[in-house]
Amino acid sequence: MANFSPQSIVVPENDSKQSYVPALMSLGVLYFMMGFITCLNDTLVPFFKNSFTLTYAQSSLVQFYFFLTYGIASIPAGKIVERIGYKNGMVTGFCIAALGALLFYPAAMLHEYYLFLAALFVLALGIVILQVAANPYITVLGPAKTASSRFTLIQGVGSLGTTVAPIFGAYFILSGISQNEASSSDAVKYPYLGITALLLLIAAAVYIMKLPEIKSGPAEFVDNGPASKKSVLSFRNLKLGIPALFFYVGAEVSIGTFLTNYIVSILNITEAAANTYVAFYWGSMIIGRLFGAAILHYLKPAKVLAFCAVSAILLIALSLSTSGYLAVWSMIAVGLFNAVMFAVIFSLSVNGLGKYTTQASGFLSTAIAGGAIISYSQGLLIDHYNWTIAFILPLLCYLYIIFYGINGYKPNT
Repeated sequence: MANFSPQSIVVPENDSKQSYVPALMSLGVLYFMMGFITCLNDTLVPFFKNSFTLTYAQSSLVQFYFFLTYGIASIPAGKIVERIGYKNGMVTGFCIAALGALLFYPAAMLHEYYLFLAALFVLALGIVILQVAANPYITVLGPAKTASSRFTLIQGVGSLGTTVAPIFGAYFILSGISQNEASSSDAVKYPYLGITALLLLIAAAVYIMKLPEIKSGPAEFVDNGPASKKSVLSFRNLKLGIPALFFYVGAEVSIGTFLTNYIVSILNITEAAANTYVAFYWGSMIIGRLFGAAILHYLKPAKVLAFCAVSAILLIALSLSTSGYLAVWSMIAVGLFNAVMFAVIFSLSVNGLGKYTTQASGFLSTAIAGGAIISYSQGLLIDHYNWTIAFILPLLCYLYIIFYGINGYKPNT
């Protein structure tokens, strides 16, 4: 997920601790919906592939246009939120996301794939603004020393959304494929109308809620970097961390994108049945984050990152070299080791940047576009070769992450 680091956040002292509870609850709902909507794309890929008779590359445009938005809109979204405020930013994000979800209805009526892609782009714009507006709240709603715990808790709620989404998609969207609706896109009309109504309801609730006021103030960072630094990209750990985050998001998203079709090809079951397995891929990240939060108290983050990347490579290799349920569960288990990678790469990338941290956060947020590029590239490989060749791509992504965990994270020497 995208992260945004404000220059300075000020919460009025008269905000009582009791006011944190409804605010944290609203953030929990927000992250649940962001996770739910993002991972529902994994259902749309096989659905559109059947409905429009697409190639794997063409169906992966769902992820391409969704995650490309991060590369285009993360930095502008930050400027918008700085102008209108964090609470209004969240309301705006929900409303734009609702508009994107609403556009699924005319797209389904006209049965045009490019209209769905346009709707997804609008939906993704709302999600980007939501993340940019919401992340700073987590850091201030309580003592600074427990900020990491709050992040873990809220991300865990988001993981619940990613777990529920494939199950929801299997029963309310993909089930239509087996009911002779392969040439129709009607199955997405009413689920996304429901999502539209829910997003607008949440936007209204956030608007009327009394949340702690957050203000932007002057930068208070201490520049810990060498005096000779002239630009943010002069820092080696950031310069190598941007592609590390790009490759991580790309690998995570590409595996989730094609996991349904991969399982169908192995177990010879329906898309709806296969899609329920995807819930375990995303759900395992809940477990991974709980264990990871504890382990990171005792082990160096860079070593944990390298270990997780090595484990991901071994699991992918095991899946590709076996068959049946062993191959399926090996690929699903990759999600367990994905759980802490984003947070570790991000923190290592901004370590020691001092006053450059805010600017670095913008660069790192744009790297989430890896979800667009890698997933589309893997789709091309599946179309022209086979599953084994295609999954070498995320394997190579994890190989770079191993390098970053061993050496790339180190600052200039």
